[in-house]
Amino acid sequence: MKLKYEHVFEPIRIRGVKFKNRLEVAPMSPNLVNQDGTISPDFVNFCRPFARGGAGIITVGNAVIDPESRDEPRQPDLSTDECILPLTRLVEMAQGFGVQLSLEVNHSGVSVPYEAGKKIYGPSAMITSGEKMAAAMQGREPAITIEMDHAKINDTVEKYAAAAFRTKRAGCKMCMLHGAHGNLLGQFASPFYNKRTDEYGGSIANRARFAIEVLDAVRARCGENFVIEYRISADEILPEGMHFEETLQFIALIQDKVDILHVSAGLHSDFEYFRNWWQNYLMDRKFNVHYAAKIKKAFPDLLVCTVGSIMNVKNAEEIIATGQADFVAMGRPYLADPEMPRKYALGKEDDHRPCIRCQHCCARLINPAVLTCAVNPLVGNETEFPDGKVKPAKVKKKVAVIGGGPAGIQALLTLCERGHAVTLYEKSDHLGGVIDYAAAPSFKQDLKDYLDYMVIQAGKAPARILLNTEATKELLDAKSYDAIIIAVGANPIVPTLPGVNKSHVHWAPEADSGKVQVGNKTVIVGAGAVGIECAIELKREGNDVAIIEMASDLSSFMRANLAVFGDIMMELKKLNIPIHFNCRLDEIKDATVICTDIEKSAKVEFSADTVLLALGVSPNHAVADSLRKCAPNTEVFIVGDAYEVTTNLASAVLSAFKAAAYV
Repeated sequence: MKLKYEHVFEPIRIRGVKFKNRLEVAPMSPNLVNQDGTISPDFVNFCRPFARGGAGIITVGNAVIDPESRDEPRQPDLSTDECILPLTRLVEMAQGFGVQLSLEVNHSGVSVPYEAGKKIYGPSAMITSGEKMAAAMQGREPAITIEMDHAKINDTVEKYAAAAFRTKRAGCKMCMLHGAHGNLLGQFASPFYNKRTDEYGGSIANRARFAIEVLDAVRARCGENFVIEYRISADEILPEGMHFEETLQFIALIQDKVDILHVSAGLHSDFEYFRNWWQNYLMDRKFNVHYAAKIKKAFPDLLVCTVGSIMNVKNAEEIIATGQADFVAMGRPYLADPEMPRKYALGKEDDHRPCIRCQHCCARLINPAVLTCAVNPLVGNETEFPDGKVKPAKVKKKVAVIGGGPAGIQALLTLCERGHAVTLYEKSDHLGGVIDYAAAPSFKQDLKDYLDYMVIQAGKAPARILLNTEATKELLDAKSYDAIIIAVGANPIVPTLPGVNKSHVHWAPEADSGKVQVGNKTVIVGAGAVGIECAIELKREGNDVAIIEMASDLSSFMRANLAVFGDIMMELKKLNIPIHFNCRLDEIKDATVICTDIEKSAKVEFSADTVLLALGVSPNHAVADSLRKCAPNTEVFIVGDAYEVTTNLASAVLSAFKAAAYV
């Protein structure tokens, strides 16, 4: 039979190692290994859905060769033979599905976080920008890294080889050497980190020496039947860093020593650089593919893997079919849907749950916390729900879901999966709830895809969906439901002040969605995510926009939206959107708004023929409380924003899932 995605699903052999397709699960760090760095049952459970779902390679992220290079909690440790036995369980699980298991073998070099008494080594003595920031926050002097002498270099080369060989002893037929994002291998190659004057510094040939020695040592130890994938940053972006033209020279020096070149970009350091490997929803899809394509053109015989905001198998097929790469790696899309390859192979693309690039997963690691996903509530809960499945209900119940937003739809899907008889009540004429508004801006295509997915899945579910039907106590009492999940969301906050009911005053998302038209001069009240995104969209459309905000700065917005904050700030600056801080709205007139400058205790006035409110939302407690007694107390669950308003979709989805999973 002819395959729809024939390039993606084309097998390949490298050094005798069989790869069933060209899809790789990119390296991730779920913080699930044992305290000693050995692979835990939880970690095996975390990876099993990827293996079952059809990926060809699963790469375990950031496995250290030496405890001195730890930069995350619960990080895989390959520094001793103690890692081998637990690792075999993971390798054999993957191989049972025909998947090649690989570990990203790494030393973080100067990027290791400071700890009292800990020595931090790198190619040169330096104080990193991250260390300067950490020292300032902790009220101490910044630590200077130690330049590695020749004995230390030789010892580290041996540790790379020993770590890679331990993965082979555990059954791996390949590994990835992490030379990207400002880790030690990349630090030696980069003119920013490497200021040496000996044979390891200066020219690109000298700066490549450490990587070449590591590659040679790994090959000598692991043999000819072992596949080496080498990860690079095609461009470090940092002005003083390594840029693409020099990267091509570096590749020419190592090309005969690597089997797959895994092409990323950027650094772990400041936002401006790490955004290139951690793209958010404001950034282009397939963000770094152009680098891989140019490398493939320059080195046609080299197998190239690309990574970075590649959203699905269709994207991957386009990339490989056009010769831009030979393998495609994705991370977050597999978290959102580990079954993605199988769904595309079987022609069930509509059932693929898309990643929304909200950065919830990676932000959890910064906390630190176990990695979870905003749209896939099973991630991080694999042990509680083995094989990514909820348990069938022992007793089939008649369940009502009130509200057709993200929490309500998730509850409906989970309840139906368990076999309950479900009726969903939605008072509007469509499903989607708050996402219908949140996905409206043109730069929210990722969220729009998720909205489409949820609506499609709800339509396929064996449930009654009643639109234009407001659930009341009388209606629910008459149906005698066994259980009720209340997901009625939240209401926009509308201040009590003169003029707020005028015809030109609206809730900001209504402008995003086109339900109301704006005039020539718009003032947005509130500099949270809703207000700022609305301002960006309106300004891109050519409208005159200003924001007023009571707070003195955007620190609150930054904490809630850390992953996109830098891009948001760049966009505000580029579009020249003014934010008037310390500004309290007092009155809305026909053509102006009257405010108080809190710092100066003075009245200020701004022209406005449209006023858009973005002051947040409050839980719809009144509706939720009115329905609490329509089923036994222990069988009524309030989920999502109706229970507590948070800043992300994840809490709404997870709360609805957990309620439905145990009804």
